[in-house]
Amino acid sequence: MDTEELITRATEARENACADYSRFQVGAALAAASGKVYTGCNIENSTYGLTVCAERVALWKALSEGEREFTCIVVVASSKSPASPCGACRQLLWEFCGNLEVTLANLHGDRQTLRLEELLPRPFDRNSL
Repeated sequence: MDTEELITRATEARENACADYSRFQVGAALAAASGKVYTGCNIENSTYGLTVCAERVALWKALSEGEREFTCIVVVASSKSPASPCGACRQLLWEFCGNLEVTLANLHGDRQTLRLEELLPRPFDRNSL
């Protein structure tokens, strides 16, 4: 699946966000090596601490369906410039997806594509144990 289609899927997923507190809706589309795409949106709650990001929702859906190899992820937000995954998402993406391609996009058509190692230099993983 090409980047444009993944951006569309992430944008659609963003519409399902439960962002009653921050009003900051985020959508993600994670492409598996199998060709399947798993989407996610951020889900907030009143404690904030139990909030789950769109990237993690997509990742957990994929992992729970048996996927173990991934090619890229797209993250879409309404921010002025494309929003980057938080630290927790970067860590989990690294551990389960490796150095995958990450495309950051916003609703204004801005985008940036890079590798996860650019977002998470010197990661802590099984090689660190």
